[in-house]
Amino acid sequence: MNIIESAKSVPVIYDADICVLGGSCTGVFAAVRAARLGAKVVIVEKQNSFGGMATQAMVNIWHSLLDDAGKKQIVAGLTWEVIQRLKKRGGAIKPNDEGADSKNYHVLNTEELKIELDELIRENNIKPYLHTFYCAPYVKDGVLEGVFVENKDGRGVILAKQFIDATGDGDLCHDLSFRSYTRPNIQPPTACAKIYKGAPDEKELINNIVLHREEYGLPEDWGWRDIIPGMPDIKYYCYMHIFGADCSKADDLTFAEMEGRRQIRGYLDIMKKYCNGGREAALVAIGSALGVRETRHFICRYRINGEDISYGRPCKTPVAHGCYPIDIHSADRPGITFRYLNGTEVYKQWGKPNIVTKWRNTDTELPLYWSVPFEAIVPDEDKFGNVMLCGRMLDCDTESFGAVRIMISLNQLGEAAGTASYLALDSRKKVGDIDTGKLKKLLVAGGSADVS
Repeated sequence: MNIIESAKSVPVIYDADICVLGGSCTGVFAAVRAARLGAKVVIVEKQNSFGGMATQAMVNIWHSLLDDAGKKQIVAGLTWEVIQRLKKRGGAIKPNDEGADSKNYHVLNTEELKIELDELIRENNIKPYLHTFYCAPYVKDGVLEGVFVENKDGRGVILAKQFIDATGDGDLCHDLSFRSYTRPNIQPPTACAKIYKGAPDEKELINNIVLHREEYGLPEDWGWRDIIPGMPDIKYYCYMHIFGADCSKADDLTFAEMEGRRQIRGYLDIMKKYCNGGREAALVAIGSALGVRETRHFICRYRINGEDISYGRPCKTPVAHGCYPIDIHSADRPGITFRYLNGTEVYKQWGKPNIVTKWRNTDTELPLYWSVPFEAIVPDEDKFGNVMLCGRMLDCDTESFGAVRIMISLNQLGEAAGTASYLALDSRKKVGDIDTGKLKKLLVAGGSADVS
C-alpha cells in the first residue's frame, strides 16, 4: 500500500557555495579545505557529533603516515594537523609511547577528537547542522540546486552551487541515479566497544572465545583491540563480524546493530566467566553507530584495481597515499587476509595458525606506498556537473578496497573533494573538468604531502 504525502511549502534554511553531506572526518576535512580557500560552506550530519566511524563507531586507529620503509612522510594535511592538535591534549599517541612495539600508527582518544572537529568547524566559519538528516535532492530544470533535510525545526532546503557526498553509502549520488554497484561479498561490519579491566592477557581471552564461543552463539572469527590514550584500564575492542548484512538496507542495518551488541555481551561474559582477572570487566561504551566497512560503490572515471595498490602503480592525479596492506574481511569465511607491499600474504583466524604465503616475486624492487587517483572519486556520468563523492563509496575492486578504505586514506579524499569543489566553483567549470594541475598544487599548498 502507498500513501500520498500532501504537498507543502518548504523554507530555504541556508544558502551556501558548497554543501557537504556527511560529517565524518572525510566530510569535515572536505568542508575545511573548501572554507580555507574562501568558499561559504555548510555541513550536514545526522549524528550528534562529527567524526563518523572514528567517533560514532569509536575506531581509534589512524594508520601509518609514513611509507613502508618508515622513512618518508606520505600523509600530511589535516590528518597530520589534527594528530598534532590532539597530542597537545594527550589525545593521540603512538602505541610505543605506552610500551607496545612501534608500527608508526597513532591511537586516538576519539572523545577528544569530537571536540577538536567542532573547533575546526568553528575556526573555519563553516555552518554546521547536527542531528540533521539528508532526505532528497532538489533538482530544478535539470539543475541540482539544493537538498531537502529534516531536523528539529522540520523540513527545509539547503541551496548550494557545489555538493560533496560524504555520506558513506552515497545517499545523494544514489538518489540522483548515478550508476552504482554492490558486490555480493561486501566486507562485513563490526560493532565496537570500550571495556574497563577486560582480560589482561589477550591470548588467553582469544583462546577462551575459541573454546566457549558456541555457548554464547558467537561465530568463528578474528578481531583486535588496542589502548586508548590516557585510559590505562580501558581498551578498545573491534572483535568479530556481523555476516550477511548489507547496511545500506534498513532491515539489515537494524539486524546488524542489534547482533553486534549481542556479540559484545557474549565475549564480555566469556571474559568474566573464564579469564583470569576478567571478573572486574565492565562495559564502558558501545559505538553509537555500527562499524560499517562497505556498502555500495559508484562508477567513476577510474576504477582502482588490486595491482594499482599491490605494485604501487603511479597515477596521473594522485590525491591520497598510503602503505596500509590490502586487508580483506571476508564475507564468506571467518578471519582476515593481509596482503603486504613486501610480497607477503597472511591469513589470520582465531584458534588456528597463521597461513603465510608469498603473493609476488620479491627479487624485484618493492613499492613503498600506493596512490589513489582523483578520477576514482569523480562520478562517471554526472549530468549535473556539481557533485563530488568522497569516502568508502569510491570506485575500486575488492582487493584495492581492502587498502584504500581506511580512515587516513578517506581523510585525504575528503581534502581532495573539498579542494576540487572550490576549483569548480571558482572556475565555473564542472567538477570533472577542473585543472588537475591546480588541484595538486592547491593540495600541497594546503599542507598535503608532496610525494613527487
